[in-house]
Amino acid sequence: MLDKKALDVQILHVGPLTSVADYLVIGSAESDRQTRAIADYASDVLTGKGDRPISIEGTTSGQWVLMDFGDVVAHIFRQDAREHYALERLWSDAKPLSIPEDNPEEPVAPKRRIIVRTPKTRKSV
Repeated sequence: MLDKKALDVQILHVGPLTSVADYLVIGSAESDRQTRAIADYASDVLTGKGDRPISIEGTTSGQWVLMDFGDVVAHIFRQDAREHYALERLWSDAKPLSIPEDNPEEPVAPKRRIIVRTPKTRKSV
């Protein structure tokens, strides 16, 4: 989203609050065209990584695009629509997550995967 100049991108961990999704990603755009461009870009990037959307809605109007990836649901709003619907207030009990600075396209948390990292040990020869 950030590559297409999305504004005020937030990630909320809603898993403990609902069974609908584990994470909500919310971002804003300055126009209908930019909203659709952000949605197209996010869909292309995630599909390229093997995460196809279950559904995408709202691309015809461009005021609010909803992208359902199962565990992650993305909402891309035109700024005035975002202020009107105020999802951040509706999900105020959700824990906000930070977006990694070095690579904003890397997922913040794995989708139902557990990664165990063990320290590398040197073997003597």
